[in-house]
Parts: sequence; C-alpha cells; structure tokens
Amino acid sequence: MIKRLPLGRVPAMASLLFLAGVASPVSAQTAKVTYTPIKAPVALAAPVASATTATTAASASILPSPVIPTVTAGPGTLAAAPGRAAILSSTARPVSGLTPPAGAAEVRPAVTHASLWPLIYAKMSNTAELTEQEECIAVAVYHEARGEPFDGQLAVAEVIMNRAASGRYPGSWCEVVKQPWQFSFVNPRTGSIPRVNRESASWSYAKAIARIATTNAADAIPADVLWYHADYVAPSWGRRLAMVEKIGAHLFYRAFARS
Repeated sequence: MIKRLPLGRVPAMASLLFLAGVASPVSAQTAKVTYTPIKAPVALAAPVASATTATTAASASILPSPVIPTVTAGPGTLAAAPGRAAILSSTARPVSGLTPPAGAAEVRPAVTHASLWPLIYAKMSNTAELTEQEECIAVAVYHEARGEPFDGQLAVAEVIMNRAASGRYPGSWCEVVKQPWQFSFVNPRTGSIPRVNRESASWSYAKAIARIATTNAADAIPADVLWYHADYVAPSWGRRLAMVEKIGAHLFYRAFARS
C-alpha cells in the first residue's frame, strides 16, 4: 500500500492500499434473501453439473457459474452501487491451471477484469523465471492487490513503473517497491517482505500481471498516475491531487496540471 510520504504518513492500521473491494452490502437486518429452486442439492463451493452440461462447458471452455442467491432490499435500504468494484461480488474468479478460456492469446485487450483473463492465462503459460525487477513488481501486486480485479492489479503494477520513470522516485522498479514508508507490506526499517505463497493462484495471477505490465501488453492507467489509496480512507494528500480512476477498491491519482 502506498503511504503518504513525502506528503505525510498515515498510521499503519489505516493502510492506504489493497484490501479486496466489494460492493456495499444490503442491510443484513432488512434484506430478504431468496434462492432459485433447484431439483437436486448443489454444493456452493463446487457446483455439480450434469454430464451433458459438463461436456458443453468443457467444449466451449466456459467456467461453471456459481450458485448466487437473489437478494431483495427491504424498506429503507440501499441497493449496492453499480460500478467496477461490483465484479468482486458477482463474478467467479478463475483458478490457476483450468482449461484456457476462448480466445486465450497474446493480444492487446480492452482493459477490464473479464477481458484481461485470456491474456492473463496466456502469460501464465510462460514458464520462464521472472527477472529480479519483474519479481519485485509481482510481489508488490501479490501483497497489495491480490483481492482486486485484474485491471486493478495491473494498475498497481503500472504505478510502480510510472514512479520509476517519473524522476520523482528511485529509478528501478525494485527500488520503488522497497522505498521506506511507501508500501505497507514492506518493513520500512529492515526492508523485509512477507512470504509469498508460490503455489497459490494469486501468485500465478501476480506473475502474469507483471509480464503484462512490463511488456506493455495492456494499459490500465496513464503514465502520469503515481499515487493511489483505498476507498475506505480519505488521506489529506488526496485533496492535493487529481483523481483519475477508481478501480475496484482503489482510487488512482495524478498531480494537478500547473497553470
């Protein structure tokens, strides 16, 4: 997570980056939840499909849809606001190692969570080791954004690259990531970084995102975007910057243009 230095440090418990964004829930006390009737019990964690359905899904390379309850807001409640963050609560996230989605290829897609998945898969198929600099970006994406939609993860990677190219921050990606008081997962005094679960799907995604960002295979934000923070905090330095985009649970900023 990006801290306020040099604009001012935020307490550690109010970290400015990277918890999974979710749409605002309907009131638990007044919401009425109804499930679509089904003929046979289905496990929510792993929906059971018939042989015909499974064959059709496999041939079309489509992930099985999760069982999602229908939620009706009660009187006096607010429905979840539409927007890019809502994808986290309504879309099944792909799992590393699945059959590739239709159209999986090294092509430059429109940048959304869903449209990036074929490119993510194509990059995941690359078994070559990351370079040291690519690894630093992947580790930052893993720790800062692994609960975010793919375009949000890509935006985080690009902020690191933008900083290195800006002249305002250290000149290499690893130096940007390890700069004290900038990312909350890095110990500012020792430079130590928490362990990465390298067997997880999140790490596979983070590596793919690093490859996409460093090869300029897709762009999520402009080159002058150097800052971001979580949408559940309001740091004072944000008022001195121009917000460019909200992706998932994070707001991205550039400096105001000088007149």
